[in-house]
Amino acid sequence: MSTPEVLAGTSAATAADTALAATLAALPPLGPERLPGLVAALKAGRVVPYLGPDLLPDETDGVPRTPEALALALNARAAVSARIRGNLWATAQSIESRRHRKTLTALMAEIFRKPVVPTPLQRALAALPLPMVVDTWYDGAMRRAFVESGRSDWGEIQGVTRAHATGDIWWRAYDAQGREVAPETAVDWTTILYKPHGGVVPAENFLVSDSDYVEVLTEIDIQTPIPVPVQERRVDRAFLFVGTRFHDQTLRIFARQISKRSGDGHVALVDPAVLTRNEARFLAAAGVAPIAAGPADLAAALG
Repeated sequence: MSTPEVLAGTSAATAADTALAATLAALPPLGPERLPGLVAALKAGRVVPYLGPDLLPDETDGVPRTPEALALALNARAAVSARIRGNLWATAQSIESRRHRKTLTALMAEIFRKPVVPTPLQRALAALPLPMVVDTWYDGAMRRAFVESGRSDWGEIQGVTRAHATGDIWWRAYDAQGREVAPETAVDWTTILYKPHGGVVPAENFLVSDSDYVEVLTEIDIQTPIPVPVQERRVDRAFLFVGTRFHDQTLRIFARQISKRSGDGHVALVDPAVLTRNEARFLAAAGVAPIAAGPADLAAALG
């Protein structure tokens, strides 16, 4: 293909993406009147919550709520080049390369060591027999909500780093007591808590450095890093994005691949006015409808 044809194709694709985002921005967001239907779908097990750190309250006792804030927290403990200081994945890679993986893991554990109190929405979700909850941040609030619910019919699957791994492993499974169990055990759980980037509890698993994601992103399009029970439970179900932002390409790729081959009717609790252009394009392309309501509104609707 000639250079003019390549440029024309690229320009056409960019124009199409821009038009798609503009269409989304021009549409009036769905309002709180959609919440009763969403609640009914959640209780019926037809919707999978996909949670991000913006779900957490502002007062989290220093626990970071964005990748950028986490990058700065790591830099405060192990200084990196100013050029990469706000980039989480590059900051983590720099620390891993210069000071060993164990140092990076220890710093992440230190940053997230203080327990985060579950939000009302997390507690409400933990009380429901949902097939799956996806939690994309490193804190342990969602696990704590399940533990404090008194339920024992759930378990957790976490993405793990392959740095220094001796086997072909992409994830580990843990029961409600935090004990590592065989991944096949997950088929018997009513609810799977899936943490694709890992978490501080129960075993300090963290996907956070560039090298972590190089391996995962190389395979994720063919779904190898996505646990089979997760693939099975997303079929014919919609995703509900809460507290998630998609201004970073890695975050968009994970959301797209985790929700691949699922159902229709995805929604996000978000004010369209705060979306970046990339976020608006992503939501439009993924068929995610914005609902102008917050986590507290959904928690109240769930009762």
